[in-house]
Amino acid sequence: MSVGADVERRETAQRTAELQARIDATASAGGGRVVLGPGVHRTGALRLRSHVELHVEAGAVLEFVPDPALYPPVEARWEGAPATIHQPCLYADGAEHVTISGAGTIDGGGEPWWDAFRAGTLEHPRPTLVGLHRCRRVVVRDVTLRSSPAWTIHPLLCEDVSVRDVSIHNPPDSPNTDGIDPESCRNVRISGCHVDVGDDCIVLKAGTEATAERVACENVTVVGCTLVHGHGGVVIGSEMSGDVRNVVVADCVFQGTDRGIRLKTRRGRGGVVEDVRVSNVVMDDVGCPFVVNAHYFCGPGGREPVVSDRSAQPVDAGTPTFRRISLAHVSARRVRAAAGFVLGLAERPVAEVTLDDVSVSFADDAAPFVPAMAEGVEEAVGRGLVLTGCDDVVLRGVRISGARSEPLELDRVSGLRVVDCASDGKPIAEVDSSSFSH
Repeated sequence: MSVGADVERRETAQRTAELQARIDATASAGGGRVVLGPGVHRTGALRLRSHVELHVEAGAVLEFVPDPALYPPVEARWEGAPATIHQPCLYADGAEHVTISGAGTIDGGGEPWWDAFRAGTLEHPRPTLVGLHRCRRVVVRDVTLRSSPAWTIHPLLCEDVSVRDVSIHNPPDSPNTDGIDPESCRNVRISGCHVDVGDDCIVLKAGTEATAERVACENVTVVGCTLVHGHGGVVIGSEMSGDVRNVVVADCVFQGTDRGIRLKTRRGRGGVVEDVRVSNVVMDDVGCPFVVNAHYFCGPGGREPVVSDRSAQPVDAGTPTFRRISLAHVSARRVRAAAGFVLGLAERPVAEVTLDDVSVSFADDAAPFVPAMAEGVEEAVGRGLVLTGCDDVVLRGVRISGARSEPLELDRVSGLRVVDCASDGKPIAEVDSSSFSH
């Protein structure tokens, strides 16, 4: 290390210690607010405490210096599995009544972390920008978050979480920079947020098969958010071994996301995703508005033959379940690949799916795009609603415009009802059948 770099590290360590001392003193006094005024505050990782509000005023920038030595290792999860990671930039573990607020900016200094990740030179996985682990009653509000080293806001095993009126900005080519990732959390409300990131915008997770503690992510509302340029708008999985249930997504706008509502898992994960309700959502320039994929092949083990096999496998504890999923009052314009894509398991189809008042129109100049990341799914342009491996499907008031193939592509679908649906103004034949496949 050069003399200049060594001096900078010592100065940053001193500033970090001073900021940490302010937080600790406030906590020792019974709680209160730590205010960062206008200007740039350069620091390493900070640990938040119970009953303390970190308030970043307008004009203030809390800037995290990308030096791995300033982010000591902590035990957490990484992509759903137990791992030792670099301490999050803003970190709390086992705290309660923790708040991050203000009209200022929190900058994760992400680019050197992204470069080190690509080069494989990090000893531990990158820090998240805000990591709240095993906490109760946490609030993140009003702040702008940018350039996160990895996931931006990651509540893990938390209860009573509120993220509201937050703006998140990560470049589109930044790796794994999800916006908001509640994992195995209970009672979560995400509202009024603007998320523009390099991976999924909002993701609900519940650990993988490698996680000993199976804790559900449940009672989650996503309301009034604008989600831009991510791989998915609102996503569930693929880490869902602990179950995800009772999810409401309402009054949101998706702009330029690869996929809109995206559910993904694979054999071996186990877990149940159930009672997901989406309503009053507008999408524009998305690859595929609605995807359910039980053959997701990304990540460790995703290329195993059992993941891609379309034949029925024995049902066991590792067999995942999707059921009771509803989309209502959804408008999607300038769609590229398909109106929707559902790929269920032969041994456990996706069950009880309802699309009600859903309108999809395709872009005239759409480039080919892969609707779902599964073996054998190819790039497409203008496919209709593709349903494979589904039970008890209701399509009511679905309108498709500009499809370049059949409006409905059905395989291994039972209990299908099609009511008052049309493609380019022509009625899609009404169906009420116990089984349909071709």
